Amino acid sequence: MEEYMIILFRTILIYALIVLIFRLMGKREIGELSILDLVVFIMIAEIAVVAIEDIKASLIPTLMPMFILLFIQLLLAFFSLKSKKIRDLIDGKPTIIINDGKIDEQAMKSQRYNFDDLLLQLREKDIRNIADVEFAILETSGKLSVFEKDQGTSGITLPLIIDGIIQEENLSKIGQTNFWLRQELKRQGCMNIKDISFCSYQDGIFYLDFFDKK
Repeated sequence: MEEYMIILFRTILIYALIVLIFRLMGKREIGELSILDLVVFIMIAEIAVVAIEDIKASLIPTLMPMFILLFIQLLLAFFSLKSKKIRDLIDGKPTIIINDGKIDEQAMKSQRYNFDDLLLQLREKDIRNIADVEFAILETSGKLSVFEKDQGTSGITLPLIIDGIIQEENLSKIGQTNFWLRQELKRQGCMNIKDISFCSYQDGIFYLDFFDKK
């Protein structure tokens, strides 16, 4: 009887602890988990099983790895908020699979993504014909964002500045240069790139968001 009570106590305690840890790690849907999130969740689940089953082992040393994983995750989250390079390293980058109606086979190959995957995800969005797709973007979560043709816009929104840093790769995708962007922003009244938290450009219109003043 005492053994069952110990198992019951440990199960309730670890359940509450895991809920707390996941809350502290932030709210995300299962489909939006990064590879790093998934690895941490699996490891925490394995640690929890060991902590419940091995009732002879001391509870605190058994649960210590959970707190270490939580600390690592929070630390990485903090640095990823400060740096897009770290975000890209941890979560990866979205990949344009269909660009202006043309399938990018090299992009698919780089993501180990095949036509069966593409057709499956298009069917899930009730799209029967690839010819109806203008843009398809494979997100870092593995989801496919799809933009159909004839929706009143001539392209997709690409961020040109994130966290005060110019995204040269996206500038080249729209056929523009660093100099062009700086000149356009000056016309918008923005003299310092570092003041901009986010900037995008679509259909001849800039969207600008500036860092909050402390």
